[in-house]
Amino acid sequence: MSTASSSRPLADRMRPTRLEEMLGHERWLAPGAPVRKAIDEGSLRSMIFWGPPGCGKTTLARLLADSTSAAFLSLSAVLDGVKDLRGVIARAETHRTMGNQDTVLFVDEIHRWNKAQQDALLPHVESGAIILVGATTENPSFQINAALRSRVQLVRLEPVPTEAILQVLERALKEDVWLIERSLNIEHAALERMAQASGGDVRQALSDLETMAHAAEREAHIGVDDLPALLADRPVRHDRGDEHFDVMSALIKSLRGSDPDAALYWLARMIDGGEDAAYIARRLIVFASEDVGNADPRALSMSLDVAHAVERIGLPEGRIPLAQAVTWLATCPKSNASYTAIDAALADVKRHGPLPVPLHLRNARTKEMKAEGYGVNYRYPHDHPDRIVSQDYLPKRLHGARYYSPAEHGEEKVIGARMAWWARRLQERD
Repeated sequence: MSTASSSRPLADRMRPTRLEEMLGHERWLAPGAPVRKAIDEGSLRSMIFWGPPGCGKTTLARLLADSTSAAFLSLSAVLDGVKDLRGVIARAETHRTMGNQDTVLFVDEIHRWNKAQQDALLPHVESGAIILVGATTENPSFQINAALRSRVQLVRLEPVPTEAILQVLERALKEDVWLIERSLNIEHAALERMAQASGGDVRQALSDLETMAHAAEREAHIGVDDLPALLADRPVRHDRGDEHFDVMSALIKSLRGSDPDAALYWLARMIDGGEDAAYIARRLIVFASEDVGNADPRALSMSLDVAHAVERIGLPEGRIPLAQAVTWLATCPKSNASYTAIDAALADVKRHGPLPVPLHLRNARTKEMKAEGYGVNYRYPHDHPDRIVSQDYLPKRLHGARYYSPAEHGEEKVIGARMAWWARRLQERD
């Protein structure tokens, strides 16, 4: 049972002391799962825990050391540097030579160390002087150098599920001495709301429970309506790392999938999380050309207008034109024909190099150029029926190449029909 302490927060008092108490990470800790198997077989290797705040990175590092009878030493990449690392390595060497004991070195926020500082870990990881356990909220693919990544196991920890956090809150009410003394009668629905509001952060949920318990009278009855305003109004977690990219990816894919409701949800997530409105508007402009294109050419104009509106009025009012753009783009006919066409043309540029412009397409700006054949035999379309004429406009090597294939819906259906009509008319003349 957790003991009451005025100096230790509830989240610390309820910190798991056994692997079995770590909830929500069955992918790694269930019997036979990778990390659990390594512990059971005594073959623990260096690893990096990558996950959001409050998912249990520090706690799991301590439990790994306890479960393998290893010494536990820790550094903070925010506060400590290579000099501090040398001192820790010396202690680890003492543990190994004097007590035949492994050392788990926990480096919190390891992404804060620069390349040289991260490189300082390499020889000690390779020699086995330490079992490195790094913790980061940032994507290791971008924040941890390749040499160190290749020597560790990457353990991706997800936000703790609401059901697991609810279990933690219920256990705290049953086991923490201070909470038991408060004799609070908290409705199950209120605990569920608290778990949901934490956004997968166990530490935040326990802190909210402690805050509420401090504010309430002893033996108070607490329902959902009694929860502090901080629970109802807390912004959703939206960091500048993976959340920044993942939520935007979800928005774009929802737009591409023509689901306005899902697109509005992901837009709301970004707005509530403090995302830069100008960044959202820029991505909508790109989407308008990449995924709607000529199926509805108005989409690009709409997106540009919205970007201008957001620049002028900012948030929170800017959410309204952003929502207008999102719902419009989601319900537009879709075509990526222009996007694939330019990429196909660029591929030919890369493949064949800068092919020369055919002479008949060049402007004869001087008489010398004209003498060289510039512009000779160029056929002016306006001088021909229907303002079209059979003529090669591509380099000879690319004769007959086709890049643009209009979709068969939206405005591109009209474009495709026009192009087909041109082809028939030219064929009739030949």
